[in-house]
Amino acid sequence: MPQKRLKVVVTRRLPDAVETRLSELFDVSLSTDDAPMTREALAAAVREADVLIPTITDQIDAALLAQAGERLKLIASFGAGVDHVDVTTARQRGILVTNTPGVVTEDTADMTMALILSVTRRIPEGLAVMQKGGWPGWSPTAFLGGRLGGRRLGILGMGRIGQAVARRAAVFGCQVHYHNRRRLRPETEEELQATYWESLDQMVSRVDILSINCPHTPSTFHLMNARRLKLMKPTAVIVNTSRGEVIDENALTRMLRAGEIAGAALDVFEHGAEINPRLRELPNVVLLPHMGSATLEGRIEQGERVIINIKTFEDGHRPPDLVVPSML
Repeated sequence: MPQKRLKVVVTRRLPDAVETRLSELFDVSLSTDDAPMTREALAAAVREADVLIPTITDQIDAALLAQAGERLKLIASFGAGVDHVDVTTARQRGILVTNTPGVVTEDTADMTMALILSVTRRIPEGLAVMQKGGWPGWSPTAFLGGRLGGRRLGILGMGRIGQAVARRAAVFGCQVHYHNRRRLRPETEEELQATYWESLDQMVSRVDILSINCPHTPSTFHLMNARRLKLMKPTAVIVNTSRGEVIDENALTRMLRAGEIAGAALDVFEHGAEINPRLRELPNVVLLPHMGSATLEGRIEQGERVIINIKTFEDGHRPPDLVVPSML
């Protein structure tokens, strides 16, 4: 008698190749319109599924998990971050949580460098002039930006992505500095040509570019608060491709408008898609719609990792990307 296939619910549209493979392996319910699931639809999903595949747009909190049926045994999150899932409550209810770490490292590091170049070389300002057809011709003093070579880059969070950013920045001639919960091994610091700062305040006050590459946790919420932002040099810029909640967005906006920080390049925002409208008005701010990991190759690799986690679980083994509360 053939084994009953796992009931898998996917909350968002995924690349065709991933959805096709999921359909071949499981009894899968796919999203048809790529809009975030309503709270009611998520509640129905956790009641009927053996496995839920959510994304960062889905809040899988304790209240939602309280509505889960007896069938739900695995939340195979599509993405590296898990701050949208209450992992502790899930484990208490006997539900495993997995993610897809490491897949988007290179893509996000590429985008970080693109944003650093964009804000320091004023690329969006030049693009806007060209798109409006208002360019009068070359001038030796027009759109003067700054050279990357020789600048101090401070990396807040020296995990996989932070280290990938450091490697790229060194090629551009940047001096790499970093702050992290744990200091890297000496051989890794030497390879990255990176200087460790135990004090985040001291590092922030000395760098020309600050790149945010740490996860959002209770301890990193508003880590870059108003007090710490004021430590930055008025000629410095801040770049965030990690999590919007790490920066006090209102404080950052006030300082940018006052000229107390030279610029910012943001791919993520404190309140998701609800972006402070005053940020949009500033010429020295580059805003992107959370594109840091948006490559087709990366999305397919994420899907493959999700499938491996589900198949390993189905076979009665520990999923390779199991998240436990002590990891957070």
